[in-house]
Amino acid sequence: MTSPAFAGHPFGTVVTEETLRQTFGALNQWEEKYRQLIRLGKQLPAATDELKAQAREIPGCENRVWLGSTLGADGKMHFFGDSEGRIVRGLLAVLLTAVEGKTPQTLVENDPLALFDELGLRGQLSASRSQGLAALAAAVQEAARQALA
Repeated sequence: MTSPAFAGHPFGTVVTEETLRQTFGALNQWEEKYRQLIRLGKQLPAATDELKAQAREIPGCENRVWLGSTLGADGKMHFFGDSEGRIVRGLLAVLLTAVEGKTPQTLVENDPLALFDELGLRGQLSASRSQGLAALAAAVQEAARQALA
C-alpha cells in the first residue's frame, strides 16, 4: 500500500469543514451549491490506475467511484478517491473533508455524512446519488472498523 502522503488532495487539510461551512453557508440556491460541488470536485486529483487498484470501487453509486484508505503511523486514517462524475467528485471531496485525518474510533462513532446535512447538501440529491453517498459513508466506516481490528 502506498504511503499516506499519496492522496495529494487538499481535503481535510487546506479545505476544512470550517471553510466548507463558510462557503456553503453563503449559498442559498441549490444551483449555487451544485456549482460549488463541481468546483470542489475539480480540486480532487485524478487517481492513477495504481491508486484505483489499491482502492475499492463502491457499488450502488450513479457513477463509478473509488475509495481507498491507509492508517498512518500517527493512528489517523488517510483517504483518497476518484469518480467519473463531476457531481460525485464534488460529493467525494466533501466526504474526504469530513473524514480525512480522523482516528478510526472517531469515524466509527460519528456519521461521516453529518457535514452534508450541515451544509444542506443531502436534501436535493437524487435517490441514486443519495444511495451512492450512503455507500461511500458505509465504506469509510468499514475501513475504520478494519483499522481497529
